[in-house]
Amino acid sequence: MAAIALAPSAPLLEIDKLEVSLFTRRGVLPAIDGLSLTVSAGETLAIVGESGCGKSLAALSVMRLLPEPPAKIVGGAIRFMGRDLAGLSDREMQRVRGKDISMIFQDPMTSLNPVITIGDQLIEAIRCHADVSRKEASNRAVEMLRRVRIPDAERRLNDYPHQMSGGMSQRVMIAMAIACGPKLLIADEPTTALDVTIQAQILDLMKDVQTDTGMGLIIITHDLGVVAETADRVVVMYAGRKVEEAPVEGLFERPLHRYTRGLLGATPSAQRQGDRLVEITGSVPALENLPTGCAFQNRCPDAFDRCRAERPVLKPLLPHRTAACFAAEEELSRDVAAIGS
Repeated sequence: MAAIALAPSAPLLEIDKLEVSLFTRRGVLPAIDGLSLTVSAGETLAIVGESGCGKSLAALSVMRLLPEPPAKIVGGAIRFMGRDLAGLSDREMQRVRGKDISMIFQDPMTSLNPVITIGDQLIEAIRCHADVSRKEASNRAVEMLRRVRIPDAERRLNDYPHQMSGGMSQRVMIAMAIACGPKLLIADEPTTALDVTIQAQILDLMKDVQTDTGMGLIIITHDLGVVAETADRVVVMYAGRKVEEAPVEGLFERPLHRYTRGLLGATPSAQRQGDRLVEITGSVPALENLPTGCAFQNRCPDAFDRCRAERPVLKPLLPHRTAACFAAEEELSRDVAAIGS
């Protein structure tokens, strides 16, 4: 299969109006509703939102690893370097997965096979995509473990997953993910269940690898502290829909969607020491019971009649900023009017 050159201005990954439905006894549920986003080489995109918002399903859609049934892509396109991944055969997708696009899953302790050594798992991942001998793959495995800062790497090849801490296991997962030089790495909650010090080390490690290789990076998280440390751009999802997109600095300086403001208000910050955290009341609505209008209306302190009657669509509200929020539109209109007067 011939390599496809990427135009300088073209995104590495483009998700275009992705629709994913869950086919259940309760009916067909819209798990992802019209999601569009892009990631460029060397860029870090964070996808944030509460559990159940669709961010992990989006990642699994890119990898063609959706649990079918009940999940199924029913609309839209996912293009990687110009190719629609949905149009690839299973064998072609296997070549892409791990070599061109890699993914780090939430829990390394369940992602690693407990009865196979770390070395054998790394060697298998390398030989799956590279025509090398076992000895060459073993040498590369040692190199990868050193690259992710695992001490005494050659000896650790013989360890089993249970002999490693959570932080070390996550380093092994990163080593496995980057072993074949992917152009895009997807990290799904990469710091969950790790203590703060180890979290920082893992994030620094991924950024260092990105700097060395120029790969695109998608970080899926509910932790806005992780976003602040790593991301260039942020997509906020709520109830299966993208509700805001912004450069990371703009998002933290002035979040537009009221859900984004709620997430930031509930996040500890060094700048807000002593301030009370603000709880987002209520919970994400069930997919089978989404309200008419804005899905966030029942939890929003600024909701008004239009929010309950009409579904907001994503609009450019500020330079390089989009949001689907009538309250944000009203606020910005008032700001413009105040400047004019």
